[in-house]
Amino acid sequence: MAVRETDLLCHELLLRLAGRLPDRHLWRYRDWLAGGAAEVVARLLPGTLVREHIALDDDEHRLLADALLPLGADPAMVNAVLPAVVDTTPHYSFTTESPAENIGDSAVLVLGATLRGRPGVREVRNTWRRRDAGPAKLVVLVSASSDQVELTGEIQRVLRALGDSAPCVEVVPKDLEPTPYHRMAIEESALVCAGAEEFAGRRG
Repeated sequence: MAVRETDLLCHELLLRLAGRLPDRHLWRYRDWLAGGAAEVVARLLPGTLVREHIALDDDEHRLLADALLPLGADPAMVNAVLPAVVDTTPHYSFTTESPAENIGDSAVLVLGATLRGRPGVREVRNTWRRRDAGPAKLVVLVSASSDQVELTGEIQRVLRALGDSAPCVEVVPKDLEPTPYHRMAIEESALVCAGAEEFAGRRG
């Protein structure tokens, strides 16, 4: 079944909200999107952005409207989302060094076994995100040419099964410019495995 253009726009919107929308909300919206419930995302996400005081720049606001209004979002609520005048992304640090006690080792093993050589996947990486003195959070980064929405949902389910209640899974289309948040994460990440596209490139 072909992926709806609005689903791809929703996926891009959620990527742009990574690091800004709290993890407890972000993973749930991605799960709904992967489960075919984009209309639920459209109805609820604008209100969440308003309640969490998350501001969007002009391009992000256009993306919000283009993605959600065709799916039934309330135009008044979409217009109520605050405009961003400066970058409001919280400051995070990233490292490849995992905490002493974590699910990271199990996650890396399972994801490596599941996604190695997967069609449409270029590479899978992982990093650990920190903010101030808070706990480290596993972030999985995937470069993919197709099935980004479904792949996000699949990896989230794997991580939740391993004990991560609010998984951070960033499946970035290969032709989409990474956000500053994603660039920082990728720069301080470790390779988990390569997909079929990477293998094809090496053979060529």
